[in-house]
Amino acid sequence: MTRYVALLRGINIGSSNRIAMAELRELLTGAGFEDVRTYLQSGNVVLSSTARADALAERCEALVAERFGLDIRVVVRTRDELADIIRRDPLGDVAGNPKRYQVSFLARELEPEVAARIAAAAVAPEQVVISGGEIYAWHPDGVARSKLWGLLAGRTLGVAATARNWTTVTSVLALADE
Repeated sequence: MTRYVALLRGINIGSSNRIAMAELRELLTGAGFEDVRTYLQSGNVVLSSTARADALAERCEALVAERFGLDIRVVVRTRDELADIIRRDPLGDVAGNPKRYQVSFLARELEPEVAARIAAAAVAPEQVVISGGEIYAWHPDGVARSKLWGLLAGRTLGVAATARNWTTVTSVLALADE
């Protein structure tokens, strides 16, 4: 049995894509996943399964579509992969506010031209590091007018992605370890 983190993209933002976490936990537990827990209302799920990560993501997407009628992408990492993402933390010595430090989790690595476009969009004092299937981005002035954040949050990456701030990333790992 593997401990996983399933990250649902774009739920419970404003009035769109509303999913109650209690209903999501019930749905996933009913589908046979074990020790299902959620963190906050933004689609951070910790669960255990014997499935492979890609099959788990597809199954979660299908369950959400069937139960809630929503087309939601799901990006999955194992508990150990999440711990490694935190351990690698390439911007920890400059990112002073964990709420403005984002990690984008990608379903697969970016195409080189997309990665180059993202790197070019980081205008000082912002910083970005693309590392495998994650993008670490420091937005010291917030994301409101950030061209970089616009690229990361949009659908122009060519791959399913969802972002979490550093506080959420570390809290989800702590939840997986309980």
